[in-house]
Amino acid sequence: MTTGEQPSGKQPDGGERTMKLRAPVVSTKGPVLSLVINTWRVSLLFIFWHFVSALVWLRSHTRLPKWLGSDSREVGVRLWTIAWLTFVWVLLWGTVSWANIIGGVVLAVAVLTVLPLPRVPVEGRIHPLSLARLVVRLVVDFFVSSLQIGWMAIRPGRPPLGAVVRVRVAIKSDMVLTLAVDYLNLVPGTMVLEIDHRRRMLYVHVFDVRSEKKVRAFYDQVAYVERMFIKAFERDSEWHPSPYHGIDEDFHHVRPIQPVAGAQSADIPTATPETSRSDRGES
Repeated sequence: MTTGEQPSGKQPDGGERTMKLRAPVVSTKGPVLSLVINTWRVSLLFIFWHFVSALVWLRSHTRLPKWLGSDSREVGVRLWTIAWLTFVWVLLWGTVSWANIIGGVVLAVAVLTVLPLPRVPVEGRIHPLSLARLVVRLVVDFFVSSLQIGWMAIRPGRPPLGAVVRVRVAIKSDMVLTLAVDYLNLVPGTMVLEIDHRRRMLYVHVFDVRSEKKVRAFYDQVAYVERMFIKAFERDSEWHPSPYHGIDEDFHHVRPIQPVAGAQSADIPTATPETSRSDRGES
């Protein structure tokens, strides 16, 4: 009989089978090591419990300054502004040091406290994939438009016909509208001259509108920019208006639009390629 085996015995079915005994589990840790491990676990639980309790106490007894914001999105924008001003301060000094970083933070907080800017509503949600597609399209449009304008400058023939074209967008947030305007301004050949804030109307100077095809290409570009910015920042299913939505109207004392007697609608229709040259404001 081998060690660790039990003598064979009768089974209910009459057969005989050798049954092996499982070896007892013997701990290889000494009493001192086990005491240290248990003490470490209890210490982690103790620290985690008091850390969570401290966070709950701070949340219920601490109030953020008014200039920092009233919700998480506003606080995020303010913290990003402080970080950006600190980064610019360090760049101006040209040396990365703790003194410059701390001085930049103090200066940024002082600027936001003493010279507060109008609150910008932060609405919607960022979608990284749609934003990445938008950035890639911006780079492609930048290079293609640069080549087209360069060819226009050296090719023989009559100079291109520029015009101011009116186009309406369905972007709701002021911040997203500003980003869309920056997009159009970065692409060579287009420059936003005026923004009708109430009607969400843009007046854009287009470099070349000699044919209906080129005008249609411009409208397709604006439609793509509008669609991608809405997908990246303010989808209808995730749109949550900020409590500061419409603050620009209050700040600038913008009066509501009064409908004109006999007019069909108070809104201006979106421009089309067949818009007359006088309506487009040819330059």
